[in-house]
Order: sequence, then C-alpha cells, then structure tokens
Amino acid sequence: MNGPLAAARRYALSFTTGALLAREAVVLAPVYIETRDWKRVRDQAVEGNLLQARTHRTGVRLVRETVKRLSALVDDEVELLAEVTASERGYLMWAAACRRYELIGEFAEEVLRERFLLLAPTLEYQDFDGFVRTKALWHEELTEIKDSTLQKLRSNVFKMLQDAELLSEGRYIRPTVLSERVVATLSAHTPSDLRFFPTQQAAKQGAVL
Repeated sequence: MNGPLAAARRYALSFTTGALLAREAVVLAPVYIETRDWKRVRDQAVEGNLLQARTHRTGVRLVRETVKRLSALVDDEVELLAEVTASERGYLMWAAACRRYELIGEFAEEVLRERFLLLAPTLEYQDFDGFVRTKALWHEELTEIKDSTLQKLRSNVFKMLQDAELLSEGRYIRPTVLSERVVATLSAHTPSDLRFFPTQQAAKQGAVL
C-alpha cells in the first residue's frame, strides 16, 4: 500500500483491561524489585493470584496488562513506586501508560497538554474522537476498529486521567504540580515525559519538553 497509511507504525490498542492500574502496580513492583525478571513476576502473580482477581482469566489479563505498563518504566522508577505518595504513583503510572501506548501518549501531548496551555478548561469525549479521526488518516487500524471498541478505549483513557488526578469527574483539566523527584525522573527521558501532563513546570537535567 502506498501513501501515509503505509508508512505509519501501527498503534497498540490493547488498553481495554483495567484503568490506571496503580493499585496493581503497588503489588507487583516489589516482586520485580526482588526478581528483576518480568516473566517471573507474571508467573508468580498469576499462580498466587496476587491481584486477588475473582476469576483466573481476569487475573491473567490484569497481571499481563500491569506488567506491560510497569515494564515501560526503568528500574529506578519501579523502585520509586514503593516510596512515593498515591498522587505521585498515579503520575508515574500515567507516564507508563503514555510510554507503553503511543496513542495515549500522543493524545496526552497533543490534546490534553495543548488544551491546558491554551487555557481551555475542559477535556471532552469529542476531543478524543476528533483526535482519533485525525490520526486515522495515517493509521489504518483506527478505521478498522468497531465503535464499541473505540468507546471502550476512550472511556478507559478518561478513567486513567481521572485516576491520575489529571481530570475531574466533570472533565475539567486539573493543573498538575509534580514533586521534585517525579519531575527529575520524568525529565531523565528525551524529550521529557512532562509533555504528558497539564503542567508548566520545567524539565530538569537538560531534557527537552
């Protein structure tokens, strides 16, 4: 196939399980710190039902998705999860979701942060839908998903934003003030992962927003 659809890397769209998964991360992060092996984390979590899922199938899905998100963090960030406050943990898990899923990361940078910088107070479902329609020009996979799947993806992204305290239940953007240690770890990436947040805080360590 020629044209823009042929050149774009396909989005991973498997973020329909769970939402931010911060609670699950608290359980699995210490297991990784002990083992330094995500496969062993996955196996131990499933065998021991560490996430206390009601069914084995649900447990497998939750463990798999939580490990996917956590593995987007570097070891220092996984260790930090055990020390930070609940709010800080939410910010780190939002960054993990943005890294793991390019679609979420681009939405955070191009829509959430942009609206914040333009002083737009809210973030609505139609903002997500318009974003997806634009991305569909380069991503054929977005034209192939069912409406029900799109609604689930959209709902989950907004639930993640609310869980991370970046968006109120009324869908008002909540300006984010990050602690120095979270700013430092997000700024260790180039470009800085502060781009995923509604904040005007500057990156540290020379990273570029």
